[in-house]
Amino acid sequence: MWIESEEKAYTFLFIIKERVSLGKVVISLLGEYIQVSTTVERREDGERIAGVLVEARLAACVQIVGPILSTYWWQGAIEKGEEWLLLIKTERGLYPRVEEVIHELHPYDLPEVIAVPLILGSRDYLDWMRDELVKI
Repeated sequence: MWIESEEKAYTFLFIIKERVSLGKVVISLLGEYIQVSTTVERREDGERIAGVLVEARLAACVQIVGPILSTYWWQGAIEKGEEWLLLIKTERGLYPRVEEVIHELHPYDLPEVIAVPLILGSRDYLDWMRDELVKI
């Protein structure tokens, strides 16, 4: 299903929230929680970024996955390289600070920093995330 505007997306999520009872699974209110991802060339760089984000409570959890193979356009040519993927669990309101930390610590000139909303999640896990993150 394609939702053409943020307002319609929120309406759709509200309808789902009001009509679905999932027991221990809850629908995150309007994308309250997000997963931010970025990639780095070296695991050590990922560990440094993860450590700063978690210590500052800007992320409840950062998973470092890899190595992965990335294929992408860069400066007019197709490139391939091994990278490490960081999956950063946080709240939507903390995104600007998370992005700022990534840009400050990231070795790339143009790091990937993207976020997706967490629509569904276990109540216990989302409660844990809320409790571990800095209060905004």
